[in-house]
Amino acid sequence: MTPSHPPHPSHLELGVCDYPEHVPQDRWQTYAEAQKALGLRFVRIAEFAWSRMEPRPGEYDWAWLDEATRTYAAAGLEVVLCTPTAAPPAWLIERHPEILPVGRDGRVKTFGSRRHYDPSSPVFREHSRRITRAMAERYGQHPAVVGWQTDNEFGWGDTAQSYSPAALSAFRRWLEARYGTTQALNEAWGNVFWSMEYGTWDQIPLPNGAVAEVNPSHALDFLRFSSDQIATFQEEQVAILRECSPGRFVTHNYMGFFGGFDHYRVSECLDFASWDSYPTGTLEAVREWKLADPRLALDFARTGHPDVTGFNHDLYRGMVGRSVGGGQCSVEKDRTHSPLTTDHSPGFWVMEQQCGQVNWAPSNPLPARGAVELWTAQAWAHGADVVSYFRWRAATMAQEVLHSGLLRHGGRPDRGYEEVAALDTARFPNGEVPARVALLHDYESLWVYNMQPHAEGMNYWAQTFAYYRVLRSVGLDVDILHPDRDLGGYAVIVAPALTLMTPERARHLEAAARHSHLIFGPRTAFRTGSGRTPEEGQFGELSGLVGASLLRYDSLCAGMGQEVVAGGVSHLARHWAESYEPDGAHTLSRYRGGPLDGESAVIRHGNVTVIGAHSETLIAEVLEEVLSGAGVQPTRLPEGVRLSRRGEVTLLQNWNSHAVTWQGQELGPVSAHPLRRSEVPA
Repeated sequence: MTPSHPPHPSHLELGVCDYPEHVPQDRWQTYAEAQKALGLRFVRIAEFAWSRMEPRPGEYDWAWLDEATRTYAAAGLEVVLCTPTAAPPAWLIERHPEILPVGRDGRVKTFGSRRHYDPSSPVFREHSRRITRAMAERYGQHPAVVGWQTDNEFGWGDTAQSYSPAALSAFRRWLEARYGTTQALNEAWGNVFWSMEYGTWDQIPLPNGAVAEVNPSHALDFLRFSSDQIATFQEEQVAILRECSPGRFVTHNYMGFFGGFDHYRVSECLDFASWDSYPTGTLEAVREWKLADPRLALDFARTGHPDVTGFNHDLYRGMVGRSVGGGQCSVEKDRTHSPLTTDHSPGFWVMEQQCGQVNWAPSNPLPARGAVELWTAQAWAHGADVVSYFRWRAATMAQEVLHSGLLRHGGRPDRGYEEVAALDTARFPNGEVPARVALLHDYESLWVYNMQPHAEGMNYWAQTFAYYRVLRSVGLDVDILHPDRDLGGYAVIVAPALTLMTPERARHLEAAARHSHLIFGPRTAFRTGSGRTPEEGQFGELSGLVGASLLRYDSLCAGMGQEVVAGGVSHLARHWAESYEPDGAHTLSRYRGGPLDGESAVIRHGNVTVIGAHSETLIAEVLEEVLSGAGVQPTRLPEGVRLSRRGEVTLLQNWNSHAVTWQGQELGPVSAHPLRRSEVPA
């Protein structure tokens, strides 16, 4: 039966993550009716319920899930079912301990938590396909089931890579398919260095356990391989779901600022991406970024910082799209009668939205009043079609008893429930996010950058976030895209840390520079596709576009700084400074003092600008100048105040714990204000 749902939802929809197997059955109907009364449309279930579906090998118990699905449907809710493979049952581990993942320390990760499987294990692949098919055949045509989530949070618990015998065998086959001969591999990796040349595929180890640092090209290919293992694991499930459950969407719920695999590659077979938004918990990532202002983590401890959360919204909004070179996924998408097909593209879901305290960060402050409403509104403004809260009722058992839900442990509504009840989703109509600025991001650059940071505190995420934060601080909407995606239609394209460069990517960027202004950050094009540096040095394939070459780079210790002077204004670089030798480019700013004295710090060649110093004030000055020149007028906002646009509505947000007055608008603490075009301050 094909679901009969509106093909084009007109406004934001809400959902919840629920666990009927965690509570007595006599509460199911009451809870489902309460969820519907709260204004929720969707309920996501079953992502960790394999042991209840199949308590013994080959012995399925569907009665409870049948009844749960019937109960939700009777209350008028629509069900998102999950494949339960993120938590294999104990009997499967007992029978096949070889499916357990192995950490980089060589130790087997045991049963007792979740994600205790190795995607390279042929045995686990077989059982994954089996349970997925069993679920899909039983529920794939159910009228209440509108979509599927595969697995849960790939890579959680440092499981994106496994160093098992199965992974080793598969990695060697992957390398042979990629390079053809060991001679070609030796050349690509530069294995003549330290006598690392291989004569047979069986000589190649996994990149762990070496005496010291392994060859970064070896490590880069292992990360590529591991990412492909996750991608093909997911594709197997998606193919079964497409076959048995036509007309339903398929998605996966990713995590914030997680770089353990290539999310673009893994998303190629999905209808849209989802992610799990925990603003106060994710803020802890900023504490580890010595390039970021440490005050952010304290000032926004009860809300999260708007740009930390916003970055991930924008990342996952652009996750599923067309690559210029075409994708690798062989699973054809089913576009027929999807209940959430929309007129705008692309979109995403927040599959898990924090609605109270979390339990997994080093510290877990109680969110501020109004935070849940603000988070929901921001997600919509960045393109989310659905926000689904985690979870319905706080768990009374096991690892998550300190994690909140919409209901407290005793079943009474918590503050998040009250804020969801106060939401008027009709104020959030769906539409396009009208970004004129694109920020380029890719995981291979992340991997090679972070393998050899060369300066304490240097980090791909932090460098990329610094540029994103400037763009959001001047009131701009941003599309975050893979560098090989279609880049047409943007006035300005910002590539903060595009470290890995191939000839094809260079040609693609050269074409983009004919119609857009390009801004590059430090360490651009420092690596080739194999992880080596270009024989002619940085900028390699981009040299003609940039009109310069690298002269020197300086890794600045904690407490050190390097002055940069631009138009009589002085800026201080921290952590990193690189200088350039122009060859057609002209110099916009120079270093003053120190070993780089007088050398070029910022250069421009036609529509291309390169910033070589890590200085937030310098980044802001250069970006604002380029944006203004490109006709994208920046508007400086107070800290914690943000503008986001979707369709005809602009969302004015105050993430501060105090009231703010801006452009005549009185903004209460921790609040969101949807404004029609005529209401937006000039």
